[in-house]
Amino acid sequence: MSVAVPDDLLAGHPSTAYFWGRVAGNGAVERDRLTVTTNDEAAAETLGEIVGSEIDHDQKTRDYAHNTDITKTEDEYTVEVASDDLFGMSGALGLPVDGRGNYRFGAFADYRRDLLRGILEGCGTICFKSSSGTVGVSFVHDDANLLELVQELIDDAPVDAPYGDLSDTSSGGYWFGIDDDAAADFGMWLYESTEATELFAPSRRRKLVQSLDQATDVEFDRSQFEA
Repeated sequence: MSVAVPDDLLAGHPSTAYFWGRVAGNGAVERDRLTVTTNDEAAAETLGEIVGSEIDHDQKTRDYAHNTDITKTEDEYTVEVASDDLFGMSGALGLPVDGRGNYRFGAFADYRRDLLRGILEGCGTICFKSSSGTVGVSFVHDDANLLELVQELIDDAPVDAPYGDLSDTSSGGYWFGIDDDAAADFGMWLYESTEATELFAPSRRRKLVQSLDQATDVEFDRSQFEA
């Protein structure tokens, strides 16, 4: 199934909301190009289809954060959009994410679920928290302003998802998490029925389902998260 894509990448649409969420989460924006990198091949194919770009595949070796004597090798897929003056970036309106700390998400107000899913996949985590027997959902980024905007998007979401205050990370960034008793419902809201749009990373959705399976006292409709 092909991903539905509007002619204008700056227009309000589920696909553009998801794409710019990914750019905000972990993209790199320069005057003549922007790139988004993911280790999920299917998500890269979706992003490439949205922007009409080829995918660059590479393998990266990184140290484990807690033991630099151990390394891991991961597939890395990069989607790039290049232009002499990217979408008129120097103009008055600019890009939804301009690489200079400005975020203009107003066009995606009707598609906040797709926008939030893109941001989560770019700079968030989904896990099972064995200490509490709950699903864990958190966002981490170097830019506190982006995380504050994410909190505003969550406030406007139709699902009740209280969250903690921003905290510092050891690497100099910031993070916050959805409250334990709300994270499962928030995760299900983000990913339910995504098969119809293909605007998601399958590896993240699988992680959500695995975490829901492990969590205590969580009932969910598995058919909402399967092809």
